[in-house]
Amino acid sequence: MKHWLWLSLAILALDQATKWLALAALTPFEVVPVIPNLNITLMFNTGAAFSFLASAGGWQRWLFAALAIVVTLVLIGWLLRLKQGDRLQALGLALLIGGAVGNLIDRVLLGHVVDFIQVYLPFIPLDIFNPWPAFNIADSAITLGMVLLILTMLRADEEPRPQDADAP
Repeated sequence: MKHWLWLSLAILALDQATKWLALAALTPFEVVPVIPNLNITLMFNTGAAFSFLASAGGWQRWLFAALAIVVTLVLIGWLLRLKQGDRLQALGLALLIGGAVGNLIDRVLLGHVVDFIQVYLPFIPLDIFNPWPAFNIADSAITLGMVLLILTMLRADEEPRPQDADAP
C-alpha cells in the first residue's frame, strides 16, 4: 500500500506551502476575518495540542519531535503491511503521516508549529481562550486521519465473526 504515501506527500506539501504563505503575509496575532466564524490568524505553538507544555522551557520541542518521528515510522510500517482492500484505513494512515511530518518539520526547523486557521463557534465567547486556538492543514489531516481510523475500528467490530464450531 505504499502508493498511499503520495497522499502523505501531498498533505505535507500543502501544509508547508500554506504555512509559509501565512508567515509571509500575516503579522502574528493579526485577525483576518474570512467568513463568519472563520479567521486567519498567525500563531506559534511550542507545545502540543492546545499548547500543552508550551511554556515548558524548550525541552518539549525535542520530545515532541522524537515522538513524531517514532509515531511516523510506526504508521508507515502499519500502512505498508495493510491488505489491498483496506482503503479507508490506508487513507487515515496516510493523512496521519502527512500531518505528523508537516508539524515535525516546523518543530525542528522553527522551534514551534505555525498555526493560522481559527474556527470558533458563535455560542462560545471568543474571550474564553486568550487567544482563541488556531490550527493548520497538518492538524486537520491528523484529526481526519484519526476519525477514519476510529471508523474502521468500529466497522471491524460490527462485522460478523465466524462462529466457533464447538459453541452451543
